[in-house]
Amino acid sequence: MFDPTLFVSPFWSWFIIILTSVGIIGVFWLIRWMSTDRPKPDQKIETMGHVWDENLEELSNPLPLWWLGMFYITLVFGIIYLLLYPGMGSFAGLLNWTEIKEYNQEMKAAEVKYQPLYDRFKSEPVETLVNNPDALNIGHRLYMTYCTVCHGSDAGGGPGFPNLRDADWLYGGEPTAIKTTITAGRQGMMPTAQQNGLNEADITHVVEYILKISNNQHDLAAAEQGQAVYGRICIACHGPDGKGMAAVGAPNLTDNIWLYNDGNVLRDSITKTVTHGRQGKMPAHGTFLGEAKVHLLTAYIYNLPNTQK
Repeated sequence: MFDPTLFVSPFWSWFIIILTSVGIIGVFWLIRWMSTDRPKPDQKIETMGHVWDENLEELSNPLPLWWLGMFYITLVFGIIYLLLYPGMGSFAGLLNWTEIKEYNQEMKAAEVKYQPLYDRFKSEPVETLVNNPDALNIGHRLYMTYCTVCHGSDAGGGPGFPNLRDADWLYGGEPTAIKTTITAGRQGMMPTAQQNGLNEADITHVVEYILKISNNQHDLAAAEQGQAVYGRICIACHGPDGKGMAAVGAPNLTDNIWLYNDGNVLRDSITKTVTHGRQGKMPAHGTFLGEAKVHLLTAYIYNLPNTQK
């Protein structure tokens, strides 16, 4: 939202003020000029010198007075508006109105009206709310408002955005973990191959090993060499069996569920991940939504895998 007090330089403020003022004065002058030299009732009106079909002439009539009056009214309205509201550079207007102030007022009014609807569920455990249709309906509306941009309207996710319906959780699927994710957000920290000290051969080998433990087609000889690379580097986060580690958000590499598989060849997607790393970010929503909304949203998301059964 625009705030007129955030101009980075006085130059641009004065540029807008001068440009707008000159424009208004220029329009006043133009209207005044167009309304001068009005012909008398018995005076012949001059033509523009254009003739069609032998005797059709274009007359040089001045603008009607009612039309000129409308122009004057519009200009006066514009001047009054610019005095009362933002529009002249950094001048905030005599009413000191801003979009941010208006937004905050609307949000406070909405909170007074709707917050009791959320608060009545706040003391109930998430495990109980999943059996409450009213709570799930409210959670669904919250999801559709705040979560669909990344996770999709069906919660199916997309490349880089987790599927919330498949019970495959990076940071754990229990209510406490889900609530922490919504409240504080998450920051992916998959290092690059360079940061891990991997060369091209190491990348090729470890990718084949990951394909092997996820039961995908792979090069057996390369996978055997990749196991040593995995044990030296990847085991710290993904564990000795490749099952991942919820404490750091390291995914399970054995279940054939891929967060960054964009529909291309799986080997290429894994290679890209190993080579360039991943730094996906889940924004924190706790301060913005508040405890009660987060609680309802947690219940709705926690219940999503159950809807697949």
